[in-house]
Amino acid sequence: MKRTTWALKFFTIMEFEEEGEYLREQQKKGWKLTSVRFPGIYTFKRCAPADVIYQLDYNQEGRAHKANYVQMFKDCGWEYLFDYVGYSYFRKNATKIEENESIYCDNNSRLDMIRRIFKARMIPLLFMFFLVILPNIFLHMHEKVSFIYISFIALFVIYAVVFTKFAIQYIQFKRR
Repeated sequence: MKRTTWALKFFTIMEFEEEGEYLREQQKKGWKLTSVRFPGIYTFKRCAPADVIYQLDYNQEGRAHKANYVQMFKDCGWEYLFDYVGYSYFRKNATKIEENESIYCDNNSRLDMIRRIFKARMIPLLFMFFLVILPNIFLHMHEKVSFIYISFIALFVIYAVVFTKFAIQYIQFKRR
């Protein structure tokens, strides 16, 4: 039987809870997370099946004071795993979790995390969109079909989907 496996899985920046649930289900099947690599390659190691809660935190300030940041979670019983693209991954056995325990104390702290993600991830994408992609579409739109024009149209569509999905998920999350 294989001792390690990997899975290709994509989650948007607003799907941190869904990612945690996915990792929990894998652990229940006997696969614990060991790493995440670009572009969404999850590596798992064979283990005894267990109900383990996985949670992600996005906190750039925590990265600046890593030892204190990790210790704070450790004091609450969370095991720090690693960081990946700004997210810190934590896990804790479900039997040791009090009812509805989370690394976020309430929806306001979750919204604060989402705002940090927006500032660190979406604002740079918006700059790229408005300062690089849109001007190049207008610059090359009068050419006959060209690779550059098609490339920028494809990027435009990808960025539009990312922005729309983020906006919809943010609004849904805020209404909770």
